[in-house]
Amino acid sequence: MRRQNVDATSNQGLPSGTGAGKKEVLRMKRSLGLFSGVCLVAGSMIGSGIFMTPQRMLAHMGSVGGSLSVWAAGGLVSMLGALCFAELGATIPESGGSYTYLLRNIGPVPAFLYLYLTVFLRRPSSTAAIALSFAHYVVKPFYPGCQSPELVVKSAAIACVLFILVINCLAVKLATSVMNMFTSAKVAALLVIVIGGLVMLANGNDLHFHHAFRGTVTGFGQIGIAFYQGLWSYGGWNNINAVTEELKRPEVNLPRALMIAVPLVTCLYIMVNISYFTIMSTAEMLASGAVAVSWGSRVLGSWMWLMPLSVAMSTFGCINGGFFSGGRLYYVAAREGHLPAILSMIHVRRLTPSPALIFTAISSIILIIPGNFSSIINYSSFCTWTIYATTVSSLLYVKIKRPDIPRPYKVPIIVPILFLIISVYLVLAPVIDSPQIEFLYVFLFALSGIIVYIPFVHYKLHPEFLQKATLHLQLLLEVAPTERFQDDK
Repeated sequence: MRRQNVDATSNQGLPSGTGAGKKEVLRMKRSLGLFSGVCLVAGSMIGSGIFMTPQRMLAHMGSVGGSLSVWAAGGLVSMLGALCFAELGATIPESGGSYTYLLRNIGPVPAFLYLYLTVFLRRPSSTAAIALSFAHYVVKPFYPGCQSPELVVKSAAIACVLFILVINCLAVKLATSVMNMFTSAKVAALLVIVIGGLVMLANGNDLHFHHAFRGTVTGFGQIGIAFYQGLWSYGGWNNINAVTEELKRPEVNLPRALMIAVPLVTCLYIMVNISYFTIMSTAEMLASGAVAVSWGSRVLGSWMWLMPLSVAMSTFGCINGGFFSGGRLYYVAAREGHLPAILSMIHVRRLTPSPALIFTAISSIILIIPGNFSSIINYSSFCTWTIYATTVSSLLYVKIKRPDIPRPYKVPIIVPILFLIISVYLVLAPVIDSPQIEFLYVFLFALSGIIVYIPFVHYKLHPEFLQKATLHLQLLLEVAPTERFQDDK
């Protein structure tokens, strides 16, 4: 897992035509502006959740008013988290997100345990869930009136992951162009739902909002699970923190991107849910397997095919955003010696972290094969909020212990305190009220990271075969180590 002894500037051992023999600096370029940053945040947030979880939210909360309240609260919680991560990203302008903040503020062990959970569970499970959502909507038109075969769905999900892998490996500009295009398209699709609902509401279709809070669930754990479902749809707002080194003027553009994208998505989500409830009763919502398609069949008529297309575009764009940021996390962690050295290398011509992206694809495909959507959400949400709580704790620690550190952007200390309290609640509430075996698996898996850390990171045990494999992979993939990060704003 240690960086191999390869000369980053000479491109030793690379094929001809890749710059062999030239003294060149090889590292990622700052190519993301404010618009691309906003698209990365919004594109990562708007995925399958808003199209698939409203009925699950309603099932847990029991009422229209309760569901809308949790959607609004989820946006507020995400905004609090975005403010905290904006300060962290502006203060530590390095890629890697939570991993880098834990490494710099607390130390290598918490950073490695976060990485261990993220690499082997959180990131691939999230990508697998969204890819399965994409596949369900894509293959459904080919099986009208019946259940889509599981093999076909999972094959489509795997094909989607592989296609996005190719896009991200070819060029950073291509990946960002796809991200910008699909984010614009999915925002437009959500606006169609919003406008359709507002028109129906203006025509007096407000019956389902009468006694909106009747039957609302108040259980400690049930509300926590409902938040899991809602916050799953808000997930991805911190993906921009994983690519800080590729962001132009990160101390300015990172906070701005978060401040624009998170409120925008929150408003869209609330209005979209209002539109759903304007058209469908609670019973119809709960019976719908795909609420956006059911809405489209009621409102759009012969144009209802726009809804499956919109869902497919939305999930595809979300996976692309997750790939873009996730690959950078593995790249940064390998650069620090916490993952195999091959993952810290980038293509010598395309300047993309292709080994890290390939690893991202493989780990996601492994979870697609046996996985299902509901269990994946439980795994991923529990991991996510444990990580958020730990990361924001590091921000509080630095604010209290090292107040003299220059901070281009600062938030009042009450913001991370509130977010930490909410995160702890979201971690503990479902476990206390309704224990599930998934939570125990996650806890035991996290502890197993210590067993891996001690020999391979602390004592730097590196098998000889791994070093040979790294050299062969470097030649095969045409990649080389990069120069250490420098602040070249």
